[in-house]
Amino acid sequence: MRFDFHSHTLISDGELLPSELARRAMILGHDAIAITDHVDFTNVERAVSEVLKAVDLCEDYLKIIPGVEITHVPPSRIPKLAKQARELGAEWIVVHGETVSEPVAEGTNLAAVSCPDVDLLAHPGLIEEEEVQIAVDNGVILEISGRRGHCLTNGHVASLSMRLGAEMLINSDGHAPQDLMTRERAEIVALGAGLDQARAERALEGLPLELLKRL
Repeated sequence: MRFDFHSHTLISDGELLPSELARRAMILGHDAIAITDHVDFTNVERAVSEVLKAVDLCEDYLKIIPGVEITHVPPSRIPKLAKQARELGAEWIVVHGETVSEPVAEGTNLAAVSCPDVDLLAHPGLIEEEEVQIAVDNGVILEISGRRGHCLTNGHVASLSMRLGAEMLINSDGHAPQDLMTRERAEIVALGAGLDQARAERALEGLPLELLKRL
């Protein structure tokens, strides 16, 4: 089974319509995919509205989880936007973490793992041990990324997560067709980050199945 909890479409800066993303994901063996287009306060209403349409339009292909990725929002404003997105109907709230490949504001990781409305901190870069512990305490999941640039710190994220007990997901952060990962490719990303087989299976299938029941 294959699940991806971080992807993008033409709703923001992705290359595919939601329907094409869903079809391509299905062909690659996905059972569910979250559409998490980039949002700030200027476009959150439109983005959530459009992804909610995709939930019904794409159900013949696979399950769509309606979400957002809060991106480059000042850390102090992340809680307000996460709550707003949730109220608008987003079921899965991702925050664009402090990746080493983009100039994300310092304090974004801490704001994300401290926020009760955030589900996933994406590509958190050189996240601090204290922040990982807060993620554990608050049930915020950390991402092991398949995306170029963001994946450079997967080993760091995985090492701290395994030591402190943080949950992890293996996501594509897909923007283009070639970004989507098969189950086999996602497993390589997991093992390459240093996860043992049991933790890789948890991140690839065990935790996603639990999340789907909740969502």
